[in-house]
Amino acid sequence: MAILRRYAAEIAVTVAVIAGSVAASLGDGAETSRNAAVGWVCVALACAALFLRRRFPLPVTIFTAVCCAIYYPQTDPDGFVLLAFAFALYNNASTGRIRSAAVVAAASMGGVAIGELGAGASRQVDNFAFLLMAGWFIALVAVGAVTYYRREAERTKEAEAQRRATDERLRIARELHDVLGHNLALINVQAGAALHGKDPAKAEEALTTIKKTSKEALRELRATLGMLRQADTPSLARVAELAESAGAHGLTVRTEIDGTATELPPDVEHAAFRVVQEALTNVARHAAANTVVVRIGYTPHDVSVQIDDDGRGGTAEPGNGIRGMTERAEALGGELTAAAREDGGFRVRARLPLRVRK
Repeated sequence: MAILRRYAAEIAVTVAVIAGSVAASLGDGAETSRNAAVGWVCVALACAALFLRRRFPLPVTIFTAVCCAIYYPQTDPDGFVLLAFAFALYNNASTGRIRSAAVVAAASMGGVAIGELGAGASRQVDNFAFLLMAGWFIALVAVGAVTYYRREAERTKEAEAQRRATDERLRIARELHDVLGHNLALINVQAGAALHGKDPAKAEEALTTIKKTSKEALRELRATLGMLRQADTPSLARVAELAESAGAHGLTVRTEIDGTATELPPDVEHAAFRVVQEALTNVARHAAANTVVVRIGYTPHDVSVQIDDDGRGGTAEPGNGIRGMTERAEALGGELTAAAREDGGFRVRARLPLRVRK
């Protein structure tokens, strides 16, 4: 059954060609068949060649044209071998070989014209039939070309859908990393303080902070998984919340604004917030810092966020955090740098244009 489905078109054309040729032979009882063996060999070869059309579309088209060139001048009565050539011609154009299909069609019509001119008064194809055949061939090439371009458009659409799905998966992965990484890192710091501390009051304070942070993590996780555009979507207006959260874990966070704060595109504001969040998470986990300065700069063309700490500095270890921040910035046509400062500590700086570069 699989073979029948795969070669359904070839089988249908073969049946039509053979049935038409048999009907032509039986319906022409008054005349004696001329070169019948040659005719049936051409029918068999042309039909058999069609089963190779997927692998060799152009050679099959040329081969069926040659079979027609032998069949019609040399045999009587005329059968339906031309149908095999027509199918091969359409197939060739539908695979994107439109120019070669047009050349073969033109060459075939040229061969018919030369043959008819040499036949003199015994022409087999009159002017009307000649024009009808030419129009048929043109239509076959045109329909094949339309079929090809429609398939290409569908493939392009599918590829674009797959690309968007991949981008969305990466975006969700970054969101999950930012949400869980930030909050779990702070929970880990507080849990360590509660576990190793000897002051019951500080331990209770740490546990309270863990409860608050875990609740915030669950809230953001639900929002991320739900893909909801809510009023509390991450934005620079919530940087104060990040500063307060980091302050509860022993960091002194100061926020500075350069320029006049303006309304930003949602994707730009979202990315800027996540950069600040990830940078503060890295400071809490790795920097051993006391003070962090978050500087947000507004210009008519872009917005920048810069996070400076007074920690140990050094070279940043490669990981999902910095890579995720870089991907966010570059996706919007911006840039991100993360490196140690000359006067000590570490700096993360992202510049995000307000319009994505084409």
